[in-house]
Amino acid sequence: MKSEMDSMGSNQVCTLVYPPKGTRPVGCKWVYKRKLGADGEVMAFKAKLVAKGYTQRPRVDFEETYSPVPMAESIRIRLAITAWYDYEIWQMDVKTAFLNGLVEEDIFMDQSKGFTAVGEEQKVYRLRRSIYGLKQTSRSWNTYFDEVKQGYDFIKNDNDPCIYKKISGSSVAYLVLYVDVIYSLRMMLRC
Repeated sequence: MKSEMDSMGSNQVCTLVYPPKGTRPVGCKWVYKRKLGADGEVMAFKAKLVAKGYTQRPRVDFEETYSPVPMAESIRIRLAITAWYDYEIWQMDVKTAFLNGLVEEDIFMDQSKGFTAVGEEQKVYRLRRSIYGLKQTSRSWNTYFDEVKQGYDFIKNDNDPCIYKKISGSSVAYLVLYVDVIYSLRMMLRC
């Protein structure tokens, strides 16, 4: 739990503020998970602070929630080309990906149990970044990823918004974003 709160602090996810009049803070809760090894043995215990997104109100706490995923055909085509030419593929799981997206709305959340600031019990978190459980979290992460990749000269595919391409010299790189997993394919162009 402390690791999760430290992660939220280093990502500047929220700040403690007095709730403005008329606001209804979103609740939060801890979700616990066991990480198992290949042999089924417990490797670690994880805790994640999640917002109770079901308490969010449309047009108050969120607007748009849609976040794209790549089309199956797009993935299959790129995997087939990669296999045919024996190119390499990498899979990267983005740690705390959803904490990177910025929140566009003013969202206030209750302090988490066990981590209430002493002497500031009446304050709430004002979210600056997305947190697990919010309706718009996946969309916020996708928007953030899109802005970063285009800043590195990756071109978004017109037909599939989760496919990015970059040509550099004699190589072409594709990135496929599937929620918080990135698949990277690099190919050498043949002349």
